[in-house]
Amino acid sequence: MQKLIEGHKRFLAEVFPAKKSHFHLLAESQSPAWLFITCADSRVVPDLILGTDPGDLFIARSIGNVVPILSQDVDGVTATIEYSVEVLKVRHAIVCGHSDCGAMKAALDRAKLVNLPKARRWLDHVEAAFAYKQPLNPADGEGADLAALIRGNVVAQLMNLHAQPPVAHAVAEGRLTVHGWYYDILTGRIEEYDEMTKRFAPLTV
Repeated sequence: MQKLIEGHKRFLAEVFPAKKSHFHLLAESQSPAWLFITCADSRVVPDLILGTDPGDLFIARSIGNVVPILSQDVDGVTATIEYSVEVLKVRHAIVCGHSDCGAMKAALDRAKLVNLPKARRWLDHVEAAFAYKQPLNPADGEGADLAALIRGNVVAQLMNLHAQPPVAHAVAEGRLTVHGWYYDILTGRIEEYDEMTKRFAPLTV
């Protein structure tokens, strides 16, 4: 806990004073432009990776960057999507998976989830990843097979995002664009899925 306390002290002493006017504007309202749906993995830090500020991203996180469509349960991800699209009127929705994803490793070996019934049930939502598994990329080395499945899960969850009624309506009205991203922890680079070519390509050269 001491590390967190010291970090908060530095925030109060150094960061907050420099952005005080920005936080003042955010104190009573927000108008983020982007909904960012990503994994709960501690190595994925959206504001650090994208250089965004408080108020820029509306974030939904879960293991496997899942967008459920089959469950009848109320879940935080789809509630977040609904709110961000209908109330906050975000202009972009991004599903971002990442390399070395533990959720996808577990999808490959369900025995690892034998004592995790809630996680096992949650990961039923990633089964479509196998249908969308991408071609192997030699640049991924020994992890190429896992990376291909992780990219496939990005595509599967992107399709699930399209199927959300608020998203479908907003896209049809031209006020929302959806994106599928793959973030490589080792290189720091992001790839974007092109729905026309059905391939991933570097977000930036």
